[in-house]
Amino acid sequence: MTASYVRERDNFLVFGAPLIGDDEVEELIATVKSGWLGTGPRVKQFEREMADYTGAKHAVAVNSCTAALHLSLIAAGVGPGDQVITTAMTFCATVNAIIHSGATPVLADIDPATGNIDTTHVASLVNRKTRAIVPVHFAGRLCNMQDLGELANHYNLQVIEDCAHAIETRQGPKHAGTFGDFGCFSFYVTKNVVTGEGGMITTDSDEAADRLRVLSLHGMSKDAYKRFGNEGFKHYEVVEPGFKYNMMDVQAALGIHQLARVEQTHARREQIWNFYQQHLPELGLVTPPTEQADKVHAYHLYTTRINQDQHGISRDQFLDGMTRQGIGLGVHYLSIPAHRYYRDTFGWALQDYPHAVALGSETVSLPISAALSDQDLEDVITAARRVLNR
Repeated sequence: MTASYVRERDNFLVFGAPLIGDDEVEELIATVKSGWLGTGPRVKQFEREMADYTGAKHAVAVNSCTAALHLSLIAAGVGPGDQVITTAMTFCATVNAIIHSGATPVLADIDPATGNIDTTHVASLVNRKTRAIVPVHFAGRLCNMQDLGELANHYNLQVIEDCAHAIETRQGPKHAGTFGDFGCFSFYVTKNVVTGEGGMITTDSDEAADRLRVLSLHGMSKDAYKRFGNEGFKHYEVVEPGFKYNMMDVQAALGIHQLARVEQTHARREQIWNFYQQHLPELGLVTPPTEQADKVHAYHLYTTRINQDQHGISRDQFLDGMTRQGIGLGVHYLSIPAHRYYRDTFGWALQDYPHAVALGSETVSLPISAALSDQDLEDVITAARRVLNR
């Protein structure tokens, strides 16, 4: 392979650039002009609409999915001395939230075809210290929630779904985030619904929802955010030491309109997904498996694999080549045990997670934002053809 190919794009195609409409801009301006920038009526509206969309009884807005995971673990009663099983193929935030809850993370390997947690491996890891399971719906594909639910019921475990990729994901009418005890969503700038930074927790438990709201705002008594409202100053009481995890109205101003268009943008992501499914085989690249008929994939990530022996180029060389062609890509993810900190701290050996480690060394995510034009997609394929010398 040589690097003599010509770049035709004048502008760099940013990976995960969001689609922001006029409604979001106008709502954001109205929020700023209102003088109420922090947690307020727009956050409450966003929570109600998220609960309606997912079918959950409660939705609690926070400032990130990381915060959502952390608070859900605490509300689930997870703490020091407990173990929590999660996947070896996820963003570090999933594992970090478990660590910050005081518990010890335990990793399960993945199904190499889907990237989702291997339920058989999960079952082999359960012991008397296990308190919860945190499955991650990787790339927007639903985990095997039936088997995980049966396992959790048998051992009396909490299930906290990491739905960072999975806002549209469902099986039949049932949405991701409503199979377990808690669902944790992300509205980061690359996600399918964007607030810049932000997250949401879904739960059907009245008690848990009340506690989550308290924990998300310093541990202050319920509705403390209203203390500066037009009804006059409201005194509050700190009922337990909480966190500064609340979402602002500035963020929710984006979210309420992003959520209103979520099915429209999902349809565009599906078009992009199908375009890649059609064109990647001609480049000698593997395509993700088709989703089962009764399930809806969120199409958050489109991942393929670059294998040195098969393609004559390493994954990192492919990333560099695509960058020189003006195409931004992602890596989702280096496997958790591939990070030195976790290996040194928990003694995780790479050979114990062969599927996650292999995927993490080869995976590449192609752009799939609803903001992409048809020409952008053609440019991605053209660039990949050049870099791979196809």
